[in-house]
Amino acid sequence: MRESLPRSFFALLAAIPVFMIVASGSLLQRLVGAELPAFGAMAAALAAILSYRLALHLNLPRVLLVTATCAAFLLALPQPADISHPIAYLNLVGGTGLFLAIGLALIVAGAAAAGRRYGKAGEIAGVAIVLVLLVTAFLLHAPPANAAAAALAPLGRLGDSYGALMLVVALETLLWTVGVHGPAVLAAVITPLYLTLQRQNTDAFLHHAPLPHIVVVSLFLFVFPGGAGATLPVAFLLLFSRAPRLRLLARATVAPALCNINEPLLFGLPIVANPFLVVPFVGVPLMTGTIAYFATANNLVSRAYTYIPGLVPAPAGVYLATLDWRAVILVLVNIALATIVYLPFVRAYERHEAALP
Repeated sequence: MRESLPRSFFALLAAIPVFMIVASGSLLQRLVGAELPAFGAMAAALAAILSYRLALHLNLPRVLLVTATCAAFLLALPQPADISHPIAYLNLVGGTGLFLAIGLALIVAGAAAAGRRYGKAGEIAGVAIVLVLLVTAFLLHAPPANAAAAALAPLGRLGDSYGALMLVVALETLLWTVGVHGPAVLAAVITPLYLTLQRQNTDAFLHHAPLPHIVVVSLFLFVFPGGAGATLPVAFLLLFSRAPRLRLLARATVAPALCNINEPLLFGLPIVANPFLVVPFVGVPLMTGTIAYFATANNLVSRAYTYIPGLVPAPAGVYLATLDWRAVILVLVNIALATIVYLPFVRAYERHEAALP
């Protein structure tokens, strides 16, 4: 096992508590403040990158699509535009920017594809129609970003609910059971929505206001310790397996699992299309999500306001997302309960493995 876990990995884990202590002061305040404009900058980059990828996929003119999408994105930005305070304006853009970038890239690409039957002139005409409509909206002081902000309010209320959380968790895990990357399939809708809610929590924190949302991106750190299916306990249980293949697999997957990367486990064990493990793989995240939601809703744990990448190990990630030590206890409780649920299913799979010739 020692050969499979490099010293640099243990050094990283050892540094995390130190960073948590340092980041709990003014440094974290500055880092949180930097997240808001980062969402706006991310949206601008996404408009260019996504339009370029769509052009390659649909065999459309790359220069036309990227230029038109970037122009459309600028025309659709919130008004009034106060460029004298760029950071404050990027904060404003971040609220709807990801939705705009994705939507406009698809609309511009669709217009170009619709006009392709008429040749190059048709592609240009299709894109031009989209830009003319956006210019008209701009001149009428009715940019799509303002309308999107109003439309997102009820969508945000719907997404910030226990039912929505359970639906997202169930869909992601069920798709994984048949080998489809659930988060990637749902990302176009789910990620912008929950990043927007996360941004609103961050904004409220910086203004010392009550955090408005429970279900944000960082809440999923409580739901999926170890990655999709909350499979961190599986990796550790297999370390003590009587089957040599399973022990070897665990040694190769436990380090990634600590950083919430479990594709080697999903396809190497496998968990995908495995009747022995499909029930806990779907059921455990529903359990951990339920516990996390109601613990947060009842103020047993602070709401998350900082966006933390999923690669950060769960105990450190939930603390940095909430700055609440109770969050660490909650995620450890979730891991313990997940271990109890997974244990009989893993043991049954071990017996099946041992019976194979």
